[in-house]
Amino acid sequence: MTPNLRGSLYMTASMAGFAAEDSFLKAASQSIPVGEAILIMGLIGIAVFAALAMRAGDPPIPRAMFTGTMALRSGFEITGRLFYALAIALTPISVASAILQATPLVVVLGAAVIFGKTVGLKRWLLILLGFIGVLIILRPGPSGFSALSLLALVAMLGFAGRDLATRAAPPALSNAQLGVTGFIMLTLSGVIITVVTGKAVLPTPPTLGLIAGAAAFGIAAYAALTTAMRSGEIAVVTPFRYTRLLFAMVLGVTVFGEHPDTATLTGAAIIVACGVIILGQNRRIS
Repeated sequence: MTPNLRGSLYMTASMAGFAAEDSFLKAASQSIPVGEAILIMGLIGIAVFAALAMRAGDPPIPRAMFTGTMALRSGFEITGRLFYALAIALTPISVASAILQATPLVVVLGAAVIFGKTVGLKRWLLILLGFIGVLIILRPGPSGFSALSLLALVAMLGFAGRDLATRAAPPALSNAQLGVTGFIMLTLSGVIITVVTGKAVLPTPPTLGLIAGAAAFGIAAYAALTTAMRSGEIAVVTPFRYTRLLFAMVLGVTVFGEHPDTATLTGAAIIVACGVIILGQNRRIS
């Protein structure tokens, strides 16, 4: 098996895992407040990644985490995780996932603005077209717009900022240590939502099972994503991120009875097409 094929398979498995994680979390949030659900899930993730770090002989929270870059990354991580958790709990999972697919486009835009990367006219037009796809999903206007859709939009911006900040993260940090940081941010997101809403209930065993399922799929997906990014060429592997949208829509229809409308499907197709073309250009240049 070639590295690129291995990386592509792991990326696809990772996206399936994240879609399953979203579904378990959405199901759990129907029984308990979403803030409480992601708080518990975050604690499970911290425990698992801390154990993995210590098993490798690394401190779960090293000094390298306390830098300006990591603080910025953590701020974006909280924003992304907090608002995406709210989005999948309060809006159709297919819509939230479709908007999230614009993240690579924002990363390309941010790389040009922040890191001075060269972006040609064709890429600028593709980025603009991708954002038009987002607007088609959001449907601004009195008839079709839902303010709750902005939750996924803010989450997408948070995850894009996290990805950009990760480029400047200390290379000494292991994947397990970054996992600890990520789930700490998830836990803090749960705390923030719980404090703001003031709602908390005693979860039943079935609900705890759903949260445990979300944590298990989330941890496995993170591990698969890490393996994917280290196995093949980034420009080859990254387009398989878009399979998450397919998995999310299938789960949305089969599990939650969602029916994505024409606008959602059209906007999602535009976003994915623009992202794949841009990544294909990156591959040819590299």
